Amino acid sequence: MRSYEVGLPRPVSAIGLGTWQFGSKEWGYGDTYLDTARQLVRRALELGVTLIDTAEIYGFGRSERVVGEALEGRREEALIATKVFPVMPTAFVVEQRAVASAERLGVTELDLYQVHQANPVIRDLITMRGMKALRQVGLVRAVGVSNYGLARWRKADAALGAPVLSNQVQYSLTCRGPENDLIPFAQTEDRLIIAYSPLAQGLLSGHYDRDHRPTNLRRFRSGFAPENLDRIAPLLTVLREIADAHDATASQVALAWVISHDRVVAIPGASSLEQLESNVAAAELDLGVDEITALNTASAAYEPTHGPRAIWHAARRKG
Repeated sequence: MRSYEVGLPRPVSAIGLGTWQFGSKEWGYGDTYLDTARQLVRRALELGVTLIDTAEIYGFGRSERVVGEALEGRREEALIATKVFPVMPTAFVVEQRAVASAERLGVTELDLYQVHQANPVIRDLITMRGMKALRQVGLVRAVGVSNYGLARWRKADAALGAPVLSNQVQYSLTCRGPENDLIPFAQTEDRLIIAYSPLAQGLLSGHYDRDHRPTNLRRFRSGFAPENLDRIAPLLTVLREIADAHDATASQVALAWVISHDRVVAIPGASSLEQLESNVAAAELDLGVDEITALNTASAAYEPTHGPRAIWHAARRKG
């Protein structure tokens, strides 16, 4: 699997494992899923996945505990990335929350500690003071951010006094905003974009249409509205055609497209070992230039009726 050397103990795999669903009963992943979650982490390591991403807010700490239990005895094989939820992210709070996350994970060092999203009131100068202290005492190796625009990412850099290694943002064929400035910045400055929701929460799997909508909370997301499922059908057709040519699935093609961009890694979730193995296999899928062009064209033509993508299209038309 392709990976990136970024000064961490081991390379960052192009496909990681997102664990937001671990212990989240509201998404249908309750207590009965815990054994599967542990198996997923261990199998991911066997398949060459190094990046395991979690957060203190996922399952209100349950995700970190599950990841920690699954990594027992295998800590050295993984890069552990977690996030601080930025409610009053003063230096003291950031330091305190990092210690709590490390305890839940059962580790003495966090490979990547990320600010989950920008706080609109508290400046990064204050937040990064805590991150700097955590690096100095050896509890955190590298600092990242999530859901930051480029200007704020640069300010976080300046506040830390060192490169903020990564920016975890939503990126997929249905959400291409990071191409405007975040991905070029990562490529120029040797940083990483960590793409969450690279399959648009399953929208790009090709499993859903107007007559077959999800039964969990996803059915209330704008992308899964009946009219938008109609509108995305042409993009799904292109995904299926390319998938057929490679004896692959639509999901694998969508993931391969994401990581075809230099300095971009993806962290899809998985609810089964089969899904995990399919996600990882996407890293071996080599898309041709014409196939990437076809996906770009179909993606640009997708105009939902509401949601962030609709706003993006409206801005493009005005511009």
